[in-house]
Amino acid sequence: MSVIRSAGGVIAILRMASLACKMRRARVVRGAFPPSERVDVLSIATKKPATYHCPATRWSLDDLVAALSQHRLRPMSRSSLWRILEEADLKPHRSVYWLNSHDPDFEAKAHDICQLYVQALRFYQQGRVVICADEKTGMQILQRAHPTQPVQPGKPEKREHEYIRHGARALLASFVVPTGQLVWHLGQTRTSADWAAHLTHVVQQLPAMQRYDWVVDNLNTHWSLAVCRLVAQWCHIPYCPKTLQRGVQRRAFLSDPTHQHVFHFTPKHGSWLNQVELWFSVLARRFLKRGDFASAHDFETRLGDYMEIYNTHHAHPYRWTYTGQPLVRATPFSQTRRQRRQGRAWFSPRPQRFEQVLYPPRPYKRSAGLLVANL
Repeated sequence: MSVIRSAGGVIAILRMASLACKMRRARVVRGAFPPSERVDVLSIATKKPATYHCPATRWSLDDLVAALSQHRLRPMSRSSLWRILEEADLKPHRSVYWLNSHDPDFEAKAHDICQLYVQALRFYQQGRVVICADEKTGMQILQRAHPTQPVQPGKPEKREHEYIRHGARALLASFVVPTGQLVWHLGQTRTSADWAAHLTHVVQQLPAMQRYDWVVDNLNTHWSLAVCRLVAQWCHIPYCPKTLQRGVQRRAFLSDPTHQHVFHFTPKHGSWLNQVELWFSVLARRFLKRGDFASAHDFETRLGDYMEIYNTHHAHPYRWTYTGQPLVRATPFSQTRRQRRQGRAWFSPRPQRFEQVLYPPRPYKRSAGLLVANL
């Protein structure tokens, strides 16, 4: 009995000792690194590795441990560094692309274009149309070398990575902002002559208007002499090539608000202000991404069918929410697509009654029977 009691006592003592060690170790970990040392870690992680003589181009946990030891700071483990960075929501290993516009007139140009979008429907009723025009170049006509396996329960569609290339095409497209209709032209080049011919085709397809507002980017074919000659012909004004030798002069001539056809050029690195870019994104996802075309003729035929169906059944104006300020601060969440589609988000209030009446949600999912009936 004494042996059993002594063994039980030893076991109890060992348990208490282990618990005391765990508690002591936990207290040491919590107070091991004061705020000043945490700030040092964040200061190193927010600077480039070359500042601390590290040859790598981005930080890793091992590089941060080495940088701390080189600067005679208290060493930290990789897990401690990770916890400090996680608490600060700092991810030095990640990087994203960022396109910044250095145009000094960015705000004025963006405000002018946004006002056109906001008032596009009212302008259209008054005989004034807003058109966004651009080109999508380098559309490759690809044919898969082997048949694609269709989707099955539990298995996605499988495509062969090898392909046969049948050339490339350039799509010149103009998006009519108040109606959402597309006027397009497909060819092998996108020269200034092609662009002028496309503009002529757009004017012929649309009803006669008192004024045309064109939103384009700063590509040189958009302000060429051929375009200036065409605008002078449309507006019945004299055309003098000697006064249009420089690009600044041509853009000023095309942007003259007294003309019937007025061009609005997006700021530098601001082509995302052109609404036709939104439609190009839809075209890439729904037609080009999984395309399998047997020939150039097959590509042109199927693209034409897609455009006709889009204009007939799916064309709609976009709800433009950008007003010149950051979207998170300037746009109410009740007017975004996610809010309209799902009702309301977990962090936003329910839309007011006047918002539901003035801004009814658009049915993004159309019934199959109605779609078949319209075909």
